[in-house]
Amino acid sequence: MSEDLLELGWDARWADAFSRFADEGLIPARVAIEYNYIFGALSAQGDLKLQHGGRFKHRAATRSDLAAVGDWVAVRLAEGEASGTIEAVLPRRSKFSRKVAGELTEEQVVAANIDTVFLVMGLDGDYNPRRLERYLLLAHESGAAPVVLLSKADLAANLPAALEDIGRIAAGAPVHPISVMTRQGLDAVMGYLGPGRTGALLGSSGVGKSTLINALMGEARLPTQEVRASDSRGRHTTRHRQLIVMPGRGLLIDTPGMRELQLWDVSQATRDTFDDIGALGAGCHFTNCRHRDEPRCAVKRAVAEGRLAEARLASYVKLQQELETLGARKDARALIDEKRRGKILGKALRQFQKQRGR
Repeated sequence: MSEDLLELGWDARWADAFSRFADEGLIPARVAIEYNYIFGALSAQGDLKLQHGGRFKHRAATRSDLAAVGDWVAVRLAEGEASGTIEAVLPRRSKFSRKVAGELTEEQVVAANIDTVFLVMGLDGDYNPRRLERYLLLAHESGAAPVVLLSKADLAANLPAALEDIGRIAAGAPVHPISVMTRQGLDAVMGYLGPGRTGALLGSSGVGKSTLINALMGEARLPTQEVRASDSRGRHTTRHRQLIVMPGRGLLIDTPGMRELQLWDVSQATRDTFDDIGALGAGCHFTNCRHRDEPRCAVKRAVAEGRLAEARLASYVKLQQELETLGARKDARALIDEKRRGKILGKALRQFQKQRGR
């Protein structure tokens, strides 16, 4: 097994999944960056420039079936060139997904085949527990282990209070205060990585994701910018998701700050992330209580008695309403796709019958 591939996270399970493609003369590569369907990938043969193969792209039912940063792909090399086509994506072990920004009802895979999802939130003006809840929902659904990193710990007005606040909503995920300036918590971050292991950094602009990667690597590998003093918000220094190799210490995926973090399929994760509300809900009079207008609701009683934060319940209800809307839109999209497939099959059948009749 190539040492270069091992550095990228290759193992016996990936080799087994790839074996049938090796018989076709294809090679494995890991997607490191994407530029509008042009991909940079890493392989035992070196850096590659790739595009989706026409047949593979035609077979893809949805956008999420196409390659994403972190994916292992089967590549057909162009003769004599460091380029080729992606002919298949190996089955993912994990993926962090969201609904694409805007009105389109479609899944976007932000990062694939990650072992640990680092959810980064600043302890400055970026501090927003409600937004972190959304990240936790998607992280729990990803199949990777979520870890909360509270960056800029040196700027925290009341660090113990912030840790207590976030600990209540982290649903068992580890929480670490970190500071690049003082190097607080950096060893803890590295403890989740190691040879062949992959982490992904997610968070809004200006929380210090690229700065953290530079600190862990010991060099200014990625560009950074100062945040605005008025609101501690950044300006999208990272414009593309990118897989960074730290020789002998693992891999990290840097991601742009997300202006929108719309949910995708998080039904199970909702129960995990809001386990406190789930436990309280067991005492509701109605088994299908939505904790909105229903009478004898144990969750609303807990809010009234100060045992549950009102903002926590409001966040839960808002997310449930969003998931209900998304579910309806998915059903409508499924009907449209079904009709489209029917038309394509019908057209193919008519063409076949016409050819047979000649």
